[in-house]
Amino acid sequence: MLETSARLLRLLSLLQATREWTGPQLADRLGVSTRTVRKDVERLRELGYPVNAQPGAAGGYRLGAGARMPPLLLDDEEAVAIVVGLRTATGGLEESSLRALTKLEHVLPSRLRHRVTTLQAATVAAPDHRAPVDPGVLTTIAAACRDHERLRFDYQRHDGTTTRRDAEPHRLVHARGRWYLVAWDTARTDWRTYRVDRLTPRTPNGPRFTPREAPHPDLATYVTDGVNTAYQRIRATIRLHGPAEHFTDHLAPGWGTLEAVDEHSCLFHTATDSLDLLALYLGMLRTDFDVVTPPELTHHLHTLGNRYLRAAADPAPWNWG
Repeated sequence: MLETSARLLRLLSLLQATREWTGPQLADRLGVSTRTVRKDVERLRELGYPVNAQPGAAGGYRLGAGARMPPLLLDDEEAVAIVVGLRTATGGLEESSLRALTKLEHVLPSRLRHRVTTLQAATVAAPDHRAPVDPGVLTTIAAACRDHERLRFDYQRHDGTTTRRDAEPHRLVHARGRWYLVAWDTARTDWRTYRVDRLTPRTPNGPRFTPREAPHPDLATYVTDGVNTAYQRIRATIRLHGPAEHFTDHLAPGWGTLEAVDEHSCLFHTATDSLDLLALYLGMLRTDFDVVTPPELTHHLHTLGNRYLRAAADPAPWNWG
C-alpha cells in the first residue's frame, strides 16, 4: 500500500510538471508497466484529479482543470517562490491569500524555511506609507485563529506606551490598507480591534478556547466603523444636489452614509480627520452641495476656493531672467 501511495504521488507530480506524457514515458519514469500506469490514472480520477487521456500511439495523459481545486505537489523551488511572493505582498493580501500562506508555512520543511528567510533578508521593498506588517506575525495570528488558541501579545497604544494583552483571536480583517485583529479581550471581557502592526506576539500561545459568536455579522463593516469612530474627529453633514440612489455606487466604502431627503437631494453623513481630504472627496463627487455642518468646513472650502480662483486667473508673464 505504501509503495502504491508513493507511486501515485510521483505520478501526480509528473502530471503537474509537464503538459502531456505518453503511457510508455510514464511507465519508464515510474518503473512499472503501462497497465499499472492505466490503473494508477484511474485511482487519481477516483480521488478527484481530472486526468485526460488521448487514445492511439500518439496519445497521452494530461492533467486537466476540474470543478474544484485538487491538492498540488510543489518542488522546493516552487514552494520557496510562492511563500516569498505571498510574504512580499502581505500588505495587500486578502484573507484567502493569508490562509494559503499560513498553510504553506505550516508544512514548509526547515531547510526551505531557511532559504525563504535568507531570500527575504536580502530583498529590499519600495517604501510604503503604511506601517509594515511582519508576515510571520500574520501567520502566527492566523494559526491561533484557526486552532482556537489564546494569543498573548504586547500592544503599543496610540500614546506610545506598551501593554500586555491576553485575547481570544477571532478573525484578521484587512481594511483601508491595514491589518486588524478582532479578538475577545479576556481582561476587559469585551471585543476589541487591534492594529497588527502594533502587535508583538509572545510565545507560547495560551490554552485553547471555545469560539464565541462574532460581534457583528459583517466584520469588515465592524472594523471600518470602529476605525472611523476612533480616528475621525471631524464629523460633517453635506447636502448633495441629487437623489441618494445617484450617489450610492459612487460612495467609497467606509466614507459615510446617505440619507434620502427628496427626489432632488440627500444628506451625506461622514467623518474624517482632515478637512483637506474631505474637500477633495466632495470635489470628486462631481455635484453641487451645501455644507450643513460643521462651520469649519465652510470656511475651509472658502479658503480653498479663493486659492483655486487665483490659480485659474490669467498668470502674469514669467520672467525667466
